[in-house]
Amino acid sequence: MTVRWGVIGAGGIADRRTIPEGIMKARDTKLVAVMDVNERQARAVAEKYGCEAHSSEEELLSRNDVDVVYIATPNYLHYQQVIRSLEAGKHVLCEKPLSLTLQEAEAMIEKAEELGLVLAVGFMMRFHAYHQKIKEMIDKGELGDPVLGRAQLTCWYPDIPGAWRQIAELGGGGALMDMGSHCIDLLEMFMGRVAEVSAFNSTLTHKYEVEDSSLVMLRFESGALGIVDNNFNIPDASALNILEVYGTCGSVEARGTIGQSSFGKMVARIEENMEGYEASQTRGASVEEEVTVDPVNIYQAEIEDVNSAIRGKRKPANPGERGFWNLKVILAAYQSAREGRVISI
Repeated sequence: MTVRWGVIGAGGIADRRTIPEGIMKARDTKLVAVMDVNERQARAVAEKYGCEAHSSEEELLSRNDVDVVYIATPNYLHYQQVIRSLEAGKHVLCEKPLSLTLQEAEAMIEKAEELGLVLAVGFMMRFHAYHQKIKEMIDKGELGDPVLGRAQLTCWYPDIPGAWRQIAELGGGGALMDMGSHCIDLLEMFMGRVAEVSAFNSTLTHKYEVEDSSLVMLRFESGALGIVDNNFNIPDASALNILEVYGTCGSVEARGTIGQSSFGKMVARIEENMEGYEASQTRGASVEEEVTVDPVNIYQAEIEDVNSAIRGKRKPANPGERGFWNLKVILAAYQSAREGRVISI
């Protein structure tokens, strides 16, 4: 069964990554049509990938040859577009955040359940081969009990007049909403659910109304701790975009795996013959080993998972419920930053 895709929001991440690396390369998948309010953009993308172009949601959603819709529009549009797509009988993959309010996110999940349709959220970084390897190492006990995780994603994002990510009403926030959502989701993949959150947000460098600097501290249900730092004011070439997971038996450090790339590198440091504190001051370092894995394109894996969920009538790997929970943690972090206190989830 070939799964037929339509795209709402043909620019940005759709044209840069998800269409060429995901939809066009996924097995038994066909791109039927794309839609964008910018007609020139829609036509250009349609010509590039050999499909049809539309300038209205209604046109695309009325097509009988579209099974599933990928929504890659500004955050404030997600709710209405997801609901309309579901009501048109289409399965949906929506970029994160699922919505800007918990009430809207819950309504989207309920609508998908009511109609028996797949609703997936775009946490594509969970499919990264190195992230899957970290999860495997944790599950096997190779790191011992996880006690601390850190995820960093940062870039340079200057003032751009009219940029929706820089307008709170349209994007829901700045560096935390845009990049921190992925980082928090990854740490939950390794450490379990967040129980408490404390955050600091600032606009230090740019003149827009959303934060360009964010630091979030997490306590997971297990008692383990986490740190998430995101910035819109650090040059891209200076950003490490580092992922660290520490346990009672060792640690892993991955660089370049958080972001839009399917590649990167990772080092594991596993302790052997652990001794007491005094002895540890003189003995040698832990065993350090570069970890290699076969790369997996995260966008192709994401699309193929949604296809499999549709065919198998099952939940996708990243269901709407995950998007709801992630939004709940993010909103708690914003509340913490505003009120200057720890927020229990």
